Order: sequence, then structure tokens, then C-alpha cells
Amino acid sequence: MELKIRKSGAIYIIDVNGEMDLYNSYKLKELILKMIDKNIEKYIINLEKVDYIDSSGIGALIYICSTIKKKNLKLRIANIHGSVKKVIELTKLMGYFPISNSIEEALGHIESE
Repeated sequence: MELKIRKSGAIYIIDVNGEMDLYNSYKLKELILKMIDKNIEKYIINLEKVDYIDSSGIGALIYICSTIKKKNLKLRIANIHGSVKKVIELTKLMGYFPISNSIEEALGHIESE
């Protein structure tokens, strides 16, 4: 799994590339926690290039989502598709995660909050 960070104004976009599984999903958690420590308030996690997620990947997303909510920060998860979307639907987490269909939609949502 590879993580790249880019910025759109005050919003940080984290592009995730590869598989979110037991061996590497902790990397995303660690990155977000470091960013929270640097007082970054607005996040988009882009899953466009993720084609596999397991329970530890889902666990990492739940942890990130709950941590960001507790701290009253902003988060959107964008570009969920294919098997990743199916796993999230099967785990009944579509309503829990703040999901956007695209980066543009996520940016608009965060800016309007």
C-alpha cells in the first residue's frame, strides 16, 4: 500500500494505492494520527486505487472516522468502488462512513460544512 498526500486549500487529500489489509492498514492510521498532531483539520481519504480491503482495513477506517469525529474535525472518504464497496455494504457501514462519490464532491461537502 502506498500513501500520497496532496492539498486543496486547507483540505488534505490522502491517496491510497494498493491493498488495505492486515499487513499495511496501520500505515494509514499512523499517518492520520501524525496529521492530527500537526493540527490538520480537514481530510479526504481517496480509495480510488484500492481494490482490496479486509477486516483490518475496515477497522482502520472505523478508528480513523471515530477519532476524527471525537476531535470535531472534518473527513470524507471518496471513490469507493468494486469489492471495497461491497465489503463496506456487507458490514453495514455505508451510513457510518462519510462517503463521497468523487474528490470534487468531497471537497464541496467539506467546504460547505
